[in-house]
Amino acid sequence: MTSAHTPTPNTRPNIVVILVDDMGYSDLGCYGSEINTPNLNGLAQEGVRFTQMYNCARCCPTRASLLTGLYPHQAGVGHMVGNHGTRAYQGYLRDDCVTLAEVLRDAGYRTLMSGKWHVGGGYTANRPETWSPGEADHPTPRQRGFDRHYGMLGGGGSYFVPPYMIDDDMVVHPGGGDYYLTDDIAEHAAEMIRDAADEERPFFLYTAFTAPHWPLHAMPEDIARYEGLYRDGWDALRTARHEELKGIKVLDEKWDISPRDAHAPPWADVTERDWEDLRMAVYAAQVDRMDQGVGRVLDALRETGAYENTLVVFLSDNGGCAEFLAEETNKAEPFRYNIPTFDGRPMRIGNTPAIRPGPDDTFQSYDLPWANASNAPFRLFKHWVHEGGISTPMIVSWPAGREGATDGGGRGHIDHAVCHVIDIMPTCLEAAGATPPTENAAGPVTPIEGESFMAAVRGEAWRRDRDVYWEHEGNCAVRDGEWKLVRKHPGDWELYNMAQDRTELTDLAARNTPTRDRLIRAYEEWAARCEVLPWPLG
Repeated sequence: MTSAHTPTPNTRPNIVVILVDDMGYSDLGCYGSEINTPNLNGLAQEGVRFTQMYNCARCCPTRASLLTGLYPHQAGVGHMVGNHGTRAYQGYLRDDCVTLAEVLRDAGYRTLMSGKWHVGGGYTANRPETWSPGEADHPTPRQRGFDRHYGMLGGGGSYFVPPYMIDDDMVVHPGGGDYYLTDDIAEHAAEMIRDAADEERPFFLYTAFTAPHWPLHAMPEDIARYEGLYRDGWDALRTARHEELKGIKVLDEKWDISPRDAHAPPWADVTERDWEDLRMAVYAAQVDRMDQGVGRVLDALRETGAYENTLVVFLSDNGGCAEFLAEETNKAEPFRYNIPTFDGRPMRIGNTPAIRPGPDDTFQSYDLPWANASNAPFRLFKHWVHEGGISTPMIVSWPAGREGATDGGGRGHIDHAVCHVIDIMPTCLEAAGATPPTENAAGPVTPIEGESFMAAVRGEAWRRDRDVYWEHEGNCAVRDGEWKLVRKHPGDWELYNMAQDRTELTDLAARNTPTRDRLIRAYEEWAARCEVLPWPLG
């Protein structure tokens, strides 16, 4: 895990990991988008863009893997945050794993978090009387290695009146005035950096934005910059992004764009074009505001003199989200996000053209056709393990870490190596010169599965030694070098040569049965080792 580049205590870097929520592969300017993301574009010019970084297809499984260096099932979050009665599916971080925060705190780091937790059991947004933060089955960030935490314990919710918010160990209820959750998370992260700058020890900051997860909530001035931009529709947007991705050398020119998803109508058949344009405009505004928040974090690093010796990692927890938010009509129970606005107005829930998205009393999503554009040029979405569900932009920058390295130390470099979210923890630990324990108070600790990609951060050649695996709701995959075996539950296994066909258009399973069968066996061995259960869960 460590190398000849292991730092001395006096040169150990600060570490900032920034995770965003439900953002597609091509939603950043430096990954082909028309959305204004100057701060992340600048970070990419300072560091490395990874083109084949993978997440775990869904929010909490990815967070569990990022924080532990393990596959989600090994960390206790094999599905979501519900407890299904086995340690692989208990819905909160297991005691036989250690978090990145725990290891770094033991190594002398100040450990800080601003934003979404979502690996500590379930929370129902509109039933605060059921919340139990700090109980054994609802561990908080402060119980898993963080000295400080401000943010959301559960999943998504209103950006203007966010639910299940906590400041260290106290539940808080922000909102009102010009309050907006993305700004709040960013400002608390920046404040934590300023506070940590007064200490001699380095810090680890985990900033987990909820943006651009539904609902479509954005500030009017941000929406105004994008309204009207998407009048040509999702077909034109997908094509434009694909061409840009090829032009900037993020994607290989030989990879054709996947067909428009079968559930998305041709733009020519759409009648509510103004409303559809506005839905994507609000989504773009959310990404834009997130980038502004990243700028606040980077500005705090510069103001305190910490920027040069800070390792910054940015990525998304899954691909663009195709979930449709239906009206509440005929539901047996109140919709769990049906929470009044800060001043008491009722929430208008549902994807209907009669409701203009964006304000605090609306609750909508941008839906499958726009998610198909967010994930251009790939197939499928969050939840599935085809490329559209698991591919994330990842930007890594560490200016001081480039010193003495080859190829400019990775500055502005595009790296095409396959890596996985489990690799982030060992990379950070190598930078910090820290080693995870082999046991803790609960007993033996599960060894980290990830592999450090620090060589790639320095601009050097790097590749993983081991395959990577996925399982989420019966959707399964294996990536072994140029080969990917993948299955959309409950369908058959498919096989793709990713060097030739990363957009997964030509299934080779019937033509290359030896490779298919070898990878099926490898998957089955991994699934047994990680205690994966058949889907649906019993």
